[in-house]
Amino acid sequence: MTMNAYVHRVYAELEQRFSHEVEFLQAVKEFFECIEPVVEAHPEYEAQAILERLIEPERIISFRVPWVDDKGHVQVNRGYRVQFNSLVGPYKGGLRFHPTVNQSILKFLGFEQIFKNSLTGLPIGGGKGGSDFDPKGKSDNEVMRFCQSFMTELSKHVSETLDVPAGDIGVGAREIGYLYGQYKRLCGPEAGVLTGKPLIAGGSLVRPEATGYGLVYFLREMLTEVNESLTGKKVIISGSGNVAYFAARKVEELGGVVVSLSDSTSAIYDPNGIDLDTVKQLKVDGRERIAKYMETHPEATHIEGSVWNYDIQADVALPCATQNEINGEQAERLARNGVRFVAEGANMPSDADATKTYKKAGIFYGPGKAANAGGVAVSALEMSQNAQRLRWSFEQVDEQLQGIMRNIFATCLQASARYGKERDYAAGADIASFETIVELMRIHGVV
Repeated sequence: MTMNAYVHRVYAELEQRFSHEVEFLQAVKEFFECIEPVVEAHPEYEAQAILERLIEPERIISFRVPWVDDKGHVQVNRGYRVQFNSLVGPYKGGLRFHPTVNQSILKFLGFEQIFKNSLTGLPIGGGKGGSDFDPKGKSDNEVMRFCQSFMTELSKHVSETLDVPAGDIGVGAREIGYLYGQYKRLCGPEAGVLTGKPLIAGGSLVRPEATGYGLVYFLREMLTEVNESLTGKKVIISGSGNVAYFAARKVEELGGVVVSLSDSTSAIYDPNGIDLDTVKQLKVDGRERIAKYMETHPEATHIEGSVWNYDIQADVALPCATQNEINGEQAERLARNGVRFVAEGANMPSDADATKTYKKAGIFYGPGKAANAGGVAVSALEMSQNAQRLRWSFEQVDEQLQGIMRNIFATCLQASARYGKERDYAAGADIASFETIVELMRIHGVV
């Protein structure tokens, strides 16, 4: 099929302007490929400049972040906030502290966040932010001083009704606590301005577990749709942070067997199942490398590099580490080794070649913008609790999370069917969220 002329023109112009922003271009290209049938059915979108307005952030804020290390030396990092789209509600999306952070990555993440947040059915728009600061190897005091400097500038651009950041890679409860402390110091108490807060500071129960649990709830719907369950299925998981760990816990709870976990340098594999209590001690409670697992579990296999480069017989793969961690060749390996279901706990962990391979191999594929939306959904529930000055029970929040993930799955399934793409959940997620955003564009007029 020849690419729609309007879609082709807009993407070509974007590529010419931002040829250096490869992650952002990848996200837009994959999205455009999925929504092309919708654009084809609505030629009026071109006159309304729907796509041009969609891919242009409403606002990008960049700023320097000076801070003093423990030796008294002044360090300077770069900070960003991409406020991409507020049609559905206040900008909502995490802050990432990692050396690889740049404007391209944050634009890609913010763009994806628009549609992920729309799928939750909750009133939150799309944004993302962060810094090239690396918390690893820094003392608590250094992290605190950096967070205070970062929030001194960011506080001018966020509030509970405008933009509500949360955590992401490199930004956990410690960082959120420091960020909120500085916000309160500058602007006064406004608990709803940040989510992912420690429970005692106005956070929500289930928030640490939400992305991982939500991922497995979405996977459960994928399995149920084809009359299967997790019972007895072997599951490859990458990563070992909150998303991966709590996904692994939920997989075990539902009868599956987690055979691998990883970090940025290596992975562990055990066909009989990973001991998650040991992983918790190493990675959730501590800051150890996953390789240390071998000291107490020598029967396991230690894998240098990516877990996706190793032949593992399994039924399900849950990539929960980072963007573009699975390429086409690695996706082919998954297919050869029996994997029939892939659901993404990270943001865009499968590159374009990988997603094409899943489709060709008949693998059921749950894209990140749908499958990992549980985290931002519970963040929105945290905002609601803050606004009401209430704290809901674990069971209340978890029940709402399960309902949200069921609804997201049903939305993806129905949208894919409307355009003849039965059980193409990636297409369904993009189509359904795109239709919502376009309708709001038309309601609000040219703004």
